[in-house]
Amino acid sequence: MKVIEHLEKAASTLISFEIIPPKRGGDIRQLMAVLDDIIKYEPPFIDITSHAAEVMYEETPDGGYKMKIKRKRPGTLGICALIQNKYNVDAVPHVICQGFTREETEDFLIELHYLGIDNVLAIRGDDSGFSKPIKYGRSANVYARDLVKQISDVNKGKYVEDSLLDAEPMDFCIGIGGYPEKHFESPNIRTDIKYTLNKINSGAEYIVTQMFYDNDKFYKYVDLCKDNGLDVPIIPGLKILTAKSHVNSLPKNFHIDVPNELAEEIEQAKPEHVLDIGVEWTAKQVEDLLNNNVPAIHFYIMQNSTPIKKLMKKLNL
Repeated sequence: MKVIEHLEKAASTLISFEIIPPKRGGDIRQLMAVLDDIIKYEPPFIDITSHAAEVMYEETPDGGYKMKIKRKRPGTLGICALIQNKYNVDAVPHVICQGFTREETEDFLIELHYLGIDNVLAIRGDDSGFSKPIKYGRSANVYARDLVKQISDVNKGKYVEDSLLDAEPMDFCIGIGGYPEKHFESPNIRTDIKYTLNKINSGAEYIVTQMFYDNDKFYKYVDLCKDNGLDVPIIPGLKILTAKSHVNSLPKNFHIDVPNELAEEIEQAKPEHVLDIGVEWTAKQVEDLLNNNVPAIHFYIMQNSTPIKKLMKKLNL
């Protein structure tokens, strides 16, 4: 079933999750344990991230640095199949621009279609520092709106290879990312919403937001979206703070604010108490969001289900 259909049919706020594939050469058993844990909360859909190759630098004995290419995390397709067929939950793989050609994206969409996947989340992806050479005759999507248009074209039976015989239309439900504190490259929030509206007009059907720790910013974002003609479900995304380092790393990597009250409490706490503080803060966010009848709440859990289990126990969910 499509995400948009889950949202339309829901009698109350839905709970969904986002996980990350194991590292290249890693073991799927840890991820399986995470899936076993979160399935208990009956999520209608689970997102699976996708990753391009990235640049890493290693120091050499002479004091210099050597560039190495860290290959992408594999397994997104297999995990999608696992979620849909073992757990009977709709999988939402992320499709990204960064590091992939349009031809590779089309192949990925075809594979998803073979597996019976009905949903994708279309995002540009983070700059990994690695620019993949584009071979002659191939092309790449630069922005998320370009990617949304490609998926919409495939939904209409329009493929990159115009001469493709017996090309059938697909029927993906397309989600996109939203930024209550604006995308860091946008000059202001209104311009950012204008870009988001362009993606909706290109075929996207719902929004999942970047993580945030101040619900007022989410509500203001939703109001601004509506004021600017953006009328699709907007799902708030939350991540539980679990380590002292998150106070600095999350703002640096995701361009978000951590409220002063939360930052100070974590900085003054012993490391073993941080998880409880993070759970308490997120619980208050969830209770407020539920009281405001949001369509769903999306939890970024990656490969650690312990925080979400503590949160759900506290909320009696």
